[in-house]
Amino acid sequence: MTRRSFLSSVAVVPFLPSPPVVLPIHLLIDARAYLHPSQLHYFWNDMWPEAVSDLQHCGIQLDCSVEDGEVLRPVERQPVISGLRRDAINLVITSHIPEIWDNGLALGGVTTIYRGYHLCMIALACAHCHQIPFLSLNTCTHEMLHVLMQDIFEPRPPGFRGEVREARIDLYATRLWLFHDGNGIRQSAEAYLERVRPYTTKASSTPATAGKMASFGPM
Repeated sequence: MTRRSFLSSVAVVPFLPSPPVVLPIHLLIDARAYLHPSQLHYFWNDMWPEAVSDLQHCGIQLDCSVEDGEVLRPVERQPVISGLRRDAINLVITSHIPEIWDNGLALGGVTTIYRGYHLCMIALACAHCHQIPFLSLNTCTHEMLHVLMQDIFEPRPPGFRGEVREARIDLYATRLWLFHDGNGIRQSAEAYLERVRPYTTKASSTPATAGKMASFGPM
């Protein structure tokens, strides 16, 4: 067989891009936060679209729901948050992080497992879009990466190890922002979804109820 006849006999298989990883996100707007219209405008028109675009660069598509909820802040106690879903990552939009979680640091966001719910809380008084590579990144992107890279399953390490983990997330966020490079994030996101699938499938068929408080670690 000649080279020409061999090549003509080989079927050409067109390249088909991988389907996106679909990530369920539940946006919960804190009705008790009295958010200023300018804060909400900044979130919906700048911060959130930027975060959505970041994740699209690594093949992650967000399947979003939006509703109002409430963040009650008892003194010296854990907050009480209503409207959460177990079958999605809950992105709670409020004004400030509760003091018992914030420790006076004026954080723009925290990520934790709260009473069995996977939760990212965004404080619009302090949150922002991408500003400085490696140092000041989109708050929504940063917090969601803590979930997708599966940091959420471990308390934040103390001291230097905790700072290293934050720097790792800021590195991933910077590469998404500047180079549209999501190497490793998609694979970790797929592993995260596979890890939580048995729990979210079961939860989606039953009403959401508050369970026992899980250990909290701001990220």
